[in-house]
Amino acid sequence: MAKKQWLLGAAMLAAVCGGGAAHAETTVLRHFTLFDGTGHAPVPDSALVMEDGRIRWVGPSARLKVPAGARVEDLAGKFVMPGIIDNHVHLGLVDGIVQDLKYYSRESVEKQLHLYAAYGVTSVQVLGTDKDMIFGIRNAERAGRPDMARVYTAGQGVVFKGSYGGVPGLDQMVATPGEAVKMVDAEKAKGVDLIKLWMDDEFGTIASRMPYTISKPVVDEAHKDGLKAVAHVFYYDNAAELVREGADGFAHEIRDRPVDTALIASMKARGTWQMAATLSREASFTYTLLPFVDDPFFARGVTPGVIAALKSPERRSKLATAPNFPKYGPTFRIAMENFSRQAKAGIRYGMGTDSGPTARFPGYFAHWELELMVKAGITPLQALTAATGANAEFMGAKDIGTLEPGKWADLLVLDKSPIADIRNTRTIHQVFVAGRAVPTIWQTCTGRPAAACKGGAR
Repeated sequence: MAKKQWLLGAAMLAAVCGGGAAHAETTVLRHFTLFDGTGHAPVPDSALVMEDGRIRWVGPSARLKVPAGARVEDLAGKFVMPGIIDNHVHLGLVDGIVQDLKYYSRESVEKQLHLYAAYGVTSVQVLGTDKDMIFGIRNAERAGRPDMARVYTAGQGVVFKGSYGGVPGLDQMVATPGEAVKMVDAEKAKGVDLIKLWMDDEFGTIASRMPYTISKPVVDEAHKDGLKAVAHVFYYDNAAELVREGADGFAHEIRDRPVDTALIASMKARGTWQMAATLSREASFTYTLLPFVDDPFFARGVTPGVIAALKSPERRSKLATAPNFPKYGPTFRIAMENFSRQAKAGIRYGMGTDSGPTARFPGYFAHWELELMVKAGITPLQALTAATGANAEFMGAKDIGTLEPGKWADLLVLDKSPIADIRNTRTIHQVFVAGRAVPTIWQTCTGRPAAACKGGAR
């Protein structure tokens, strides 16, 4: 009898506290066209059930059984896809268009994660410029249901002393193989999701690049505990050697010369990904005035002061007269051509922007990146797959990236089909993170009163 009373009391307590199925938070979306992130063709008149932040069921609307008490949304004419994943970003480094590590704080990081979500980028991966504070933010997200973009992090990436990479103020320089191994072990102990290294010399303006006597121990030490090692590269020769060393992916496209069949064959044999081409990064360097400064989709994510700074004659003149400015056009064209060759040859690829540093804008750049990937020669369906299911696969993020039962309900509702036109990723109607709607960029406006932000065609 006492046992029965205890069980009854426990059941009542569970019901009061929301632990019973009757109190599950359930939302049904129906009558939309579905792109599920797997690469399969979109399916018209689909439906989806979200329960307590995860996808419970997805399939044809005709087979939908609406759970009792569920909130139902009819989305006829809409398009539903997984939330975009940007696998190469940097958080918290900029105030306006001024970059300095002093701006890195919990407030600035979370502000950017909310901005990413507003743009439909529901997960980001930070490549090597985080302070240790990021782990508290990431772990809290994974323990619950976030209302901002999910974060994955490489912690502090490895930079060869005196070479290119990282950000001033972070202790991430190494001079010997032993120091490199020690640093990788320290980052692994913090719980990083992957390891990042830099190998570049900024058009030869820096005396040295990371030597292979450093890069190979970094890659090997990452692999000892099953972590991927990804590299910032610029030069073909460095990329070819890093493939031989076992690097798992490149965080930028090769930009000094065309890739050839030998490198493509080596990448395919080793399973090396072009994890991010960062075409938007390369394109941005070719302008003294970014071509989208008056685009409402962009302007809603920045303050009027940022737009004024971008348009200032002083800034435009400084960019135009910089020694490296004439070099950016050719390197951008090489990046576009190399990405096209690799994609057509069957190299696995994801989507990443390198957004976050000065004038590389969180959220907006993901949509520009998708547009440039399509201009380089892949289809909208392939670009969307890269930014969803493929990115999740490379990152080992098993709970996101595709709209399948059991996964987190991170998704976008669009007014128009991005399969018909990749620029339609900007027609954001709703964004869901863990099954709950969050403000979209069309519902918010950074740094100004809402009355000043009305309008703006999708």
